[in-house]
Amino acid sequence: MATRAPAKINLTLHVLGRRPGDGYHALESLVAFAGPRAGDLLSLEPGPALALSVSGPTAGPAGRTDDNLVMRAARHLAAEHPGLRVGHFRLVKRLPVAAGIGGGSSDAAAALRLLGRLNGLSPDPPSLMEAARRTGADVPVCLDPQARMMRGAGEAVGPAVGLPALPAVLINPGVPVETAPVFRALGLAVGEAHPLAGQAHPEIAGLDGPEALLARIAPARNDLEAPALTVAPVIGDTLAALRDQPGCRLARMSGSGATVFGLFAHRSAARRAARAIAAAQPGWWVRATLLR
Repeated sequence: MATRAPAKINLTLHVLGRRPGDGYHALESLVAFAGPRAGDLLSLEPGPALALSVSGPTAGPAGRTDDNLVMRAARHLAAEHPGLRVGHFRLVKRLPVAAGIGGGSSDAAAALRLLGRLNGLSPDPPSLMEAARRTGADVPVCLDPQARMMRGAGEAVGPAVGLPALPAVLINPGVPVETAPVFRALGLAVGEAHPLAGQAHPEIAGLDGPEALLARIAPARNDLEAPALTVAPVIGDTLAALRDQPGCRLARMSGSGATVFGLFAHRSAARRAARAIAAAQPGWWVRATLLR
């Protein structure tokens, strides 16, 4: 059995504040997922023991296999289902690590989907979502990779919103950016609201095409972009490279960085932009894709 683990892109990311109870940052984010050229691949061979092997161009930075989110997710689901059938996972790692596109979280969600299929679980059992929440903040939204809103610290996931396909270019400059330093640079104290928390997130329902979606999300923002620039100034270079490309309608950072995305009106313009940027910066990870 095999499944894709697509890149997760935060088209918007509003930080509402820092929760007084647990200290987590409360977020509001419209999330979309990338097409086939921007994702990892996970397969599962049923067997008596839980195991994981990792290969692919970014396998090295992915870290130890025993602490991989795939293994954590599988263990959490096994705790929910004693006697759960498991096996050997094989992960082909293609997405950059610590990149703001939920690569590890998408891998973990893919593992839960495969284990659910292997064990004949219903398509949407509460145990899968509980295992996802226990594994990591971005895992619940990746469990069924369709565009949707996520809120809270990632635990509240809305219904699929059916976005029109958006031609996009993704860029990562090859600099890992951990999430914690970016939130520290944001500088919110426990219980403190973000200065822009009163500005409502754009309404997404009822859009009739890419132009309407672009117009709706353009005034939104990623509140982590400014603090991430202080942690990794190269993010500014990647944003500038996108904004210089003909046809780029919007350039913004995803998650806590360092991956950025540019949205284009046409797939051909996105492909030309990706080729031009990759030629100018051969050390960057650059992919043309469709977000939906």
